[in-house]
Amino acid sequence: MIKRSGKELRELFLSYFEQKEHKRFPSFSLIPDDPTLLFTIAGMVPFKPYFLGLKKPEVLRATTSQKCLRTNDIENVGRTSRHHTFFEMLGNFSFGDYFKERAIPWAWEFLTEVIGLDPERMYATIYLDDDEAFEIWNKVVGLPESKIVRMGEKDNFWAAGPIGPCGPCSELIYDQGPAFSCGKPECFVGCDCDRYLEVWNLVFMQYNRDEEGNLTPLPKKNIDTGMGLERLASIVQGARSDFETDLFLPLIEKVSRLSGVEYAANKRFDTAMRVIADHLRALAFMIADGVLPSNEGRGYVLRRLLRRASRYGRVLGLDRPFLIELMPELLEIMADHYKELVEYRSTIESVINLEEKRFSRTLDQGSALLEEEISRVVRSGSSVLSGETAFTLYDTYGFPLELTEEICQEQGIEVDREEFERCMERQREMARTASKQLASTVQKEVHSALLAKFGPTKFVGYESDEAESKVLAILKDSREVEEAHEGEEVEILLAETPFYAEKGGQVGDKGWIETSTGKLEVLDTYYYHDVLIAHRVRVKSGYVSADDEAKAKVDLSRRNAIRRHHTSTHIVHEALTRVLGPHIRQAGSYVSPDYLRFDFTHFDAISRDDIVKIEQIANEVIQANIKLNIFETSMEEAKKIGAKAFFDEKYGDRVRVIQIPGYCAELCGGLHVNATGDIGLIKIVEEESIGSGLRRITALAGMAAVSHYQELFDLVKDLTLISGVEAGSLKEKFTDVFQDIKNLKSELQRSNLKLALSQCDKILSQRQIVNGFTVLTGKFEDLDADILRQVGDHLKKGLKKVLLVLGSSFEGKVVLVAMADEDAVRDGIHAGKFIDRIAKIVGGGGGGRPNVAQAGGKEVEKLEDALNAVPRILTELLGV
Repeated sequence: MIKRSGKELRELFLSYFEQKEHKRFPSFSLIPDDPTLLFTIAGMVPFKPYFLGLKKPEVLRATTSQKCLRTNDIENVGRTSRHHTFFEMLGNFSFGDYFKERAIPWAWEFLTEVIGLDPERMYATIYLDDDEAFEIWNKVVGLPESKIVRMGEKDNFWAAGPIGPCGPCSELIYDQGPAFSCGKPECFVGCDCDRYLEVWNLVFMQYNRDEEGNLTPLPKKNIDTGMGLERLASIVQGARSDFETDLFLPLIEKVSRLSGVEYAANKRFDTAMRVIADHLRALAFMIADGVLPSNEGRGYVLRRLLRRASRYGRVLGLDRPFLIELMPELLEIMADHYKELVEYRSTIESVINLEEKRFSRTLDQGSALLEEEISRVVRSGSSVLSGETAFTLYDTYGFPLELTEEICQEQGIEVDREEFERCMERQREMARTASKQLASTVQKEVHSALLAKFGPTKFVGYESDEAESKVLAILKDSREVEEAHEGEEVEILLAETPFYAEKGGQVGDKGWIETSTGKLEVLDTYYYHDVLIAHRVRVKSGYVSADDEAKAKVDLSRRNAIRRHHTSTHIVHEALTRVLGPHIRQAGSYVSPDYLRFDFTHFDAISRDDIVKIEQIANEVIQANIKLNIFETSMEEAKKIGAKAFFDEKYGDRVRVIQIPGYCAELCGGLHVNATGDIGLIKIVEEESIGSGLRRITALAGMAAVSHYQELFDLVKDLTLISGVEAGSLKEKFTDVFQDIKNLKSELQRSNLKLALSQCDKILSQRQIVNGFTVLTGKFEDLDADILRQVGDHLKKGLKKVLLVLGSSFEGKVVLVAMADEDAVRDGIHAGKFIDRIAKIVGGGGGGRPNVAQAGGKEVEKLEDALNAVPRILTELLGV
């Protein structure tokens, strides 16, 4: 067997199947076009619509080296020789063409003849009752019966997820020899050790599994195979693990040089280096595919991986941000095949560096708190860290729960997950955005049946704003009905439609549908299964029946406003790139008749001067009145003219290009103006941050922009009348006014502080000693939290082991401040936890650090009760 690099093995595989008449596809995005999956977890995921029969494939055979990401076993990455987050899956696929009779012999031929694996060391597993696969392995390939192992559903029945295409499978196994064995007498195929290594999985895709677990035969039998490039490389290169191959080792060696720690000398340090190498690969490809750090979904996974890698850097003594220093080695390994790493290198490095710096700032504080709490747990003889502590680490210091659990595990301590979840529910600040998720099982079955019955909806809206059509079906509450009457809201399917369905950020059309018996108002238009267009309608008069002839007419005024905003989105995007740089990448958009919203990668707020430049470029393009070229072409030709691509064209080579000659070109399926002059005007009205490394621009086009300027003009006129100065002097006038207000507020604060300090002697005279602590409480009126803290600082002077709680009514609400000195904190006082208990009495909540915290509440009348409760709550919290 010839020792080959990972690059060579990838190319050998793809070339082999090209010779077998498979079309080679580039790797699809890690972000799947499948709402049931966070990431692309297997090579078959981009082809799922083919396997389900939802789309007709343009080719019957395909081969890929697909980027994949799996996150179900993150804690094992680095600890074992085979677990990874990011990996490449080599695969060959048949869409109703060949089946087992070719898939099995080809896999055998590739491994034994092309790669040169020893046939004597090869085994195959098959599903329990798959006699057809057995016959091919035994009679066609010539594998002895003793080397064909029948196994159950757990091992030899494969699916890409809980629902979707699935089927029995056959795995090719390679015996690495006794040196890799666990040593148990029963060690054989199926053992968890590394001796009998699963190399290639051949899935015979025959069924679709629904949410109830029912299996339905697919329209055509398909082949889906998957072989990890990293695992194949480890065998061919004679490596003890995937991490010792040329796909990982240069990264590990770079970490070793940066840290001064030798690899393969210490198990704990080896784990750290493996985690860093693995996670860096995942981070780079996720960011290149548009994932950015956030607190939920894909962004949370990215943030968790980055923080886990950064924390393992600390294990190696790397106390500074260092991950981007590995990028040259990653590019050397991967960039030949994955050009996006080069194209988005600056974005990848900026996101990683910014996020790692932010985490480093809180890591020291959080680590100190965690170490202190772990020590406390150990001293108390317990083995459980409170969920409240874990939540504080998550909420205040940005520690993912899994990271806290991992650090605790190293000390033999568990985390109280249930308590953590209760804290999360109680204090969660981020509301989940409602979105159109997967429909219910009933809905999906109805939509699938309608698609099978009628096929895709014919869209004629590019050519016309109205169409003669026919009502194919009426849906009410996800059930097909024959009629809908005045006042009812239902969904209508038409044979053909001019209504644009919501897609690519552009909202759906509205308008009217008329039949001989009724008039329907179209409230929204959207897709089912990407090809079936549904119209949500209200019957305004009469009734509508299935099979009625219908006239569909789009609200043209609204559509034209959408057109103006959509073309403006393209114009603004290009202007952003010209002003800010080529790293600008679309991360999302929303196009409506009233405004446009454009999300993009950038790491700083845009200056006012740059906003002016962007608007100037955009409006110059509008004034030039450039006629748009809108055409379909091949993906290859689109790339040649420099068209920006932001939507995965997974299942076809034909793409729609929107070109403003001499300015920009993008792939886009939306509606646009005929010429840029039709827009009239663009005005950017807001620029904001919506996440780490992510900005958002909101802009107005056409009459919406004109109306905005009219409102501003009216406002300026009103202000000149109120202030009695000319428009040119308004800025100076209001600067003076606000400075006067600021001075008056400062003077008022000084007076309030002086008044409050005059009450300190009375508060000190009423101090109490509770369980060895000096307790002070004070009630005030019309003081904010800042003044209360200043009063607290004054009261603490000269006192030891003191806890004070001050409260005030302020602007109709309660303000509370708790403070503790070093002695009190050392003996168990936590002001943040304490103030939260007190605040509950006044109908509020709060928190903070052990030595100082603040809270608020709504029930001013209960402030006295809250302050009187301080000694009791202190006793309860101390457990006395």
